[in-house]
Amino acid sequence: MAQQSAVAPARAQRAETAPHGRYALPKGALLVAPAAIFLLACFVVPIAQMVGYSLTAHMDQGIAVPGLTTENYARLFRSNLYWVVLTRTLRIAAITSVICIPIAYPLAYVMARGSAFWSRLVMFTVISPLLVLVVVRAYGWKLILAKQGFLSWLLQNLGIAQAPPTLLYTEWAVIIASAHVFLPFLVLPVASAIGKIDLGVEDAARTLGADWRAVFWRVTVPLSLPGLAVGVTLVFSLTAASYVTPQILGGNFAAMLGTLVQQQVLSVNDWPFGAALATVLLIVTLVVNLVMLRLFERRFARWAGRGEAR
Repeated sequence: MAQQSAVAPARAQRAETAPHGRYALPKGALLVAPAAIFLLACFVVPIAQMVGYSLTAHMDQGIAVPGLTTENYARLFRSNLYWVVLTRTLRIAAITSVICIPIAYPLAYVMARGSAFWSRLVMFTVISPLLVLVVVRAYGWKLILAKQGFLSWLLQNLGIAQAPPTLLYTEWAVIIASAHVFLPFLVLPVASAIGKIDLGVEDAARTLGADWRAVFWRVTVPLSLPGLAVGVTLVFSLTAASYVTPQILGGNFAAMLGTLVQQQVLSVNDWPFGAALATVLLIVTLVVNLVMLRLFERRFARWAGRGEAR
């Protein structure tokens, strides 16, 4: 009887995992299936079509010629213009990500450690811009950064500069607006990571004589690196792939790769070359994100190993 009672739970468990036969799928697969089908139909298939079109067609006197070819990518590497735009895109995305870090940490810390009132107020302040269209925010920054805009008026009336520098239609205009647009995507992951840090760890550091600066730099920041890695990659990817903000605030003087894709597809009607530009942007962004995640993981593992050794 004891042996039969021990075998019964194992049979019941196998029956739950395979209710309709020996080769039935687990229940988890049925739960994941809708999301997997959605990603396959709306993400994987369009990207595969884009990559395939960039390799199987090229323009000859305005007519798309089918056939396996790498002419679109060769054209990209032959012209110096596209290299300039690619490096500008990566530079703007990197500077925007770096600028967002010191702005995001105080906001994230208040959201995670502040009182209920201040936490909700900061969360509302951070999230509320997401409810406004990107076009509206871009035109708002255009009014602020214009030569006769609010920033110029403020600097002149404060006596800081009689002839303020022109920011509109420059890379800095795109960087400032991109930092404002994509800052929430860095604040929220960092706040989540800080909220998961045990308060006892910070209290132990204070007990050992560390002031608030040492606690922040040697405890809070290292333990929140996973959230920082996610946020930085999000800001970098969204900035590199943005189109509306660079088009309105940068124009042709600070064009990014997304602007060139739009021009090739809609203005020039060169879909194969536009697909090649979009594929290069996707690959470069993916490689940069993987490198950044790897660096953050190494730094976090090194810090965790140092803490265990102590």
